[in-house]
Parts: sequence; C-alpha cells; structure tokens
Amino acid sequence: MADEAILRTRFSDPVDFTCSDGTAIPKGTVVTLTDPRTVAIASANNPVIGITARDKIASDGRTTVPVFIDGIFDMTDSGSGVTVATTVAAAGANEVKTAVAADVGIESMGIALETASADEIFQVLLKPGSNNNAYS
Repeated sequence: MADEAILRTRFSDPVDFTCSDGTAIPKGTVVTLTDPRTVAIASANNPVIGITARDKIASDGRTTVPVFIDGIFDMTDSGSGVTVATTVAAAGANEVKTAVAADVGIESMGIALETASADEIFQVLLKPGSNNNAYS
C-alpha cells in the first residue's frame, strides 16, 4: 500500500486489536475501529484508532494485529495542504487532511506538527479524538 505512515517517535507499546484472518493490512496503515475492538483499513471519514505496527498477511492464521494509538509519524497530505498545529483526519488510503467540524470523535486522528503543501510528507502527532473544536 502506498503512503504508509512511518513511525518517528514512539510513546508507548502498540496495542493488540482483533482483525480478520483473510485481510492483509500492511505495516504503517491507518486503521479504523469497529465492534468489538476490531480494526480494518481506514478510508475517508472513518473513525481512526491508530496505525499498524507490523504487517498482517492475509490468511496467515493470525486474528490480531498490533496498533500504535499514539506517537509521531511521517504521513502524506491528501492534496489540499495542512497548516502546523491543525487537527487532521483520515482522507483516504493512508492520507490525511485538515479536519473539519464533521470530523468529531476519533474521526480526527491527530495534530500537524509542521505545515505541508499538497501531497507532501509531514509529521503528525497521532492522537485520535483530538478535534476538540468540533464540540463547540
């Protein structure tokens, strides 16, 4: 998968989440949370729980995958640009965008640590649920 997130600063150990045995999820993939405590590859407007810490190979017999729920990652802008200190959200396959009011709860996934132009790689503080402005 293109545009994988790259871990730059680790704050804590990854947490195991359930996943489908038949699904491949590459390391560095932004994942969404479903019930019960299950992850899948995130797309735009999905609630983001974190970023996978290792590859999950399809049909390998494993039904868990470790997920970072915090840290600093190199990520790719979706094409619209992002300003430093702005809350970001999932915009598609491993790309992020500036979060808007509709990106409430864990649809907001973190904070831009630097300004990025369209399609540029920049650093993001992974912090699901960080769009506090959406609640006012």
